[in-house]
Amino acid sequence: MQLKKLTSEALVSTKERFTSKEEIIKFLVKKLASEGKIHSEEEFYKAVMEREALSPTGFEGGLAIPHGKSSAVKEASFAVATLEKPISTWESVDPKNQVELVILLAIPKEEEGTTHLTLLSELVTRLSNEEYKNNLLHSRTNKELYDHLDLSLQSTNQKISQDRDKTVLAITACPAGIAHTYMAAEALVKAGNELGINVFVEKQGANGIEDRHTYELIKKADAIVLAVDVAVKDEERFKHLPKVKTSVASPLRNAKGILEQALQKIENKPKRGMVESEESVHEIEEKSIKTEVKDSLLTGISHIIPIIVAGGMTLAAAVFIAQAFGLQDLYAAEGSWLWLLRQLGGSLLGQIMIPILAAYMAYSIADKPALGPGFAAGVAANLIGSGFLGGMLGGLLAGYFLKYLKVKVKPKGTFAGFVSFWFYPVIGTLVVGSIMLFVIGKPLALLNQGLIDWLDGMSGANAIILGAILGAMVSFDLGGPINKAAYTFCIGAMASGNIVPYAAFASVKMVSAFSVTGATIIGKHLFSEQEKEIGKQTWLLGLAGITEGAIPFMIKDPLRVIPSLITGSAVTGAIVAYSNIGLNVPGAGIFSLALLQGKPAIVAAGIWFGAALIGAFISTNLLIMTRKQKIVKEIKIKASQQNVA
Repeated sequence: MQLKKLTSEALVSTKERFTSKEEIIKFLVKKLASEGKIHSEEEFYKAVMEREALSPTGFEGGLAIPHGKSSAVKEASFAVATLEKPISTWESVDPKNQVELVILLAIPKEEEGTTHLTLLSELVTRLSNEEYKNNLLHSRTNKELYDHLDLSLQSTNQKISQDRDKTVLAITACPAGIAHTYMAAEALVKAGNELGINVFVEKQGANGIEDRHTYELIKKADAIVLAVDVAVKDEERFKHLPKVKTSVASPLRNAKGILEQALQKIENKPKRGMVESEESVHEIEEKSIKTEVKDSLLTGISHIIPIIVAGGMTLAAAVFIAQAFGLQDLYAAEGSWLWLLRQLGGSLLGQIMIPILAAYMAYSIADKPALGPGFAAGVAANLIGSGFLGGMLGGLLAGYFLKYLKVKVKPKGTFAGFVSFWFYPVIGTLVVGSIMLFVIGKPLALLNQGLIDWLDGMSGANAIILGAILGAMVSFDLGGPINKAAYTFCIGAMASGNIVPYAAFASVKMVSAFSVTGATIIGKHLFSEQEKEIGKQTWLLGLAGITEGAIPFMIKDPLRVIPSLITGSAVTGAIVAYSNIGLNVPGAGIFSLALLQGKPAIVAAGIWFGAALIGAFISTNLLIMTRKQKIVKEIKIKASQQNVA
């Protein structure tokens, strides 16, 4: 990719002076506007700051890449600025990051899944090369920096050093497959140079596999590091190597320590001979069954989220059109365009969602051969009426059966292709499908029906307890594993016919964001300028049902913020569940108001949104109170230290 084609010398600035992140972004936005790259400075700046509220765009080594995807952008472009004095307040993956190189990406809304990913990954890959980054940082003029953008440099990850006796391979992969994937790769290579070992990294990112490890490199290697948050593609290639598995963020904090673990494994458990006469298969994972099941479930959920969003919004559109224009008869008339639209959304949720969940849970455990049996398990779950519960169990069954089958029947010789492309999917489907339909089908269906009956029968104190627990889980980690566990339960309940838990879930999703905005407005003297700026944005995210806007507050002071958010969220969940309000379309935020069920529309909307405001009021006051306590404590500690001195 030629970076110069997406910018110009007029969009490049060197050795500028700024005092805040907002000032830098406004400066670069103005540059883009003056060059005719955007329609509206105000609209694009808003899009950039909304993205800033979601997660850090600062990385390490002085780098920050803010970006905005907006219809205000005329054409994909970027502006660059180097700073004379580094900024230390920019939220970054590395808390010690001193930002001195800022690249602002402007992406048209329709190119957010294409140009955005390509440009961001290209920039991060290049900037991972210290020499390339330093050439930009040390440029004395705008023209010099512009000329350096497409300067070709030798990659640090291309050539084996003959005077190093150890070679460690690595794979980095994050859910988005963009920045963390590449920054983790660079951190590992840099640490390898410091330790005097060869490190080669394969990036499994948004653009697929990059810098794929060659056969010769795999044969020479002594160990493999998997710095990943998602399932690794073709992991069986490395089954003969000692393995260290960690999260994709770990190398950013301690890459040297991870490589030292790999060196220790080399000493304690040297690599085995590489099998050349057969296709690689998965060896039994060293991770615990508990971890494998959790990873499997999260992989399945990550793949059904687009289905849920697409199906839910399509169904919601059909319902809205029918109600807004009085087309209820057309909505119910079989074969009409509105009936077909309704069927499309309903089929995605009712027929497709569970097979996809089961298939990708199986894939997480036993890779591609498990996809066919996994889909079959999901279809069987639909046939027997075991719902979400059956889909999860079927996915695990398919995954572990195929994992066993791959160990017992290995693809080799003349029949290698037959085994991989016929035996595994056909035998797996027949066995797993038969078990689901004829062995565990009836008990599963009874269990699923029992769960439905239990949920349907919940009222009074039991409903309050369930709602409070769900509310607390939603705001405990703001989009993390516990939040996703609550989401999984609510989607499962909805798939089984009970729509109350999801209504509670959707209402609670607004609480944390509203609370942060409320606290920074009412108690503005207690919060920093950066926190107040975040607070200005989070209420909008809350209206869309996005909890992540409160993450910067949680990270800075988790012991006070988490209990504050949990308390208000638990109250909101309890109110909605007790009121028996339901929501049968996956979604969140203010957009759900017109789709609530269980009471007259205005009453349901008032209770549902009012519960979120009550919870937010409670959490807002707790955030202010705990912040005051923190400040008082800090003042006392400071005074005590001064007295001692």
